[in-house]
Amino acid sequence: QVQLVESGGGLVQAGGSLRLACAASGDTIDGCDMGWYRQAPGKERELVAAITAGGSTNYAKSVKGRFTISRDNAKNTLYLQINSLEPEYTAVYYCKAECVARHGSAVYYSDYWGQGTQVTVSS
Repeated sequence: QVQLVESGGGLVQAGGSLRLACAASGDTIDGCDMGWYRQAPGKERELVAAITAGGSTNYAKSVKGRFTISRDNAKNTLYLQINSLEPEYTAVYYCKAECVARHGSAVYYSDYWGQGTQVTVSS
């Protein structure tokens, strides 16, 4: 079982920067693919950035160049650096872990979510 806790959100002015963190506990996330999602009021949750266990990254077109996802496996933590914040980035940001466990010939897939951290960008 993996527990995820996001932090780093808050109220910031447009043009500023934030660094979100997602601390994992209960088990290591070394072998998990990780992602940051956001859900704005009245909208569906969407993937904004992802990083595989091997370190490959992928970004939604709308955030490319402004968001940077990274992971520190030694700290069991996932990060999201957000630059040049815009009011449209206002949302609850969630981290997700997609983990695979192997026991003999059996393979188990588990997804874990954090509780989210609110990011509010004022114009």
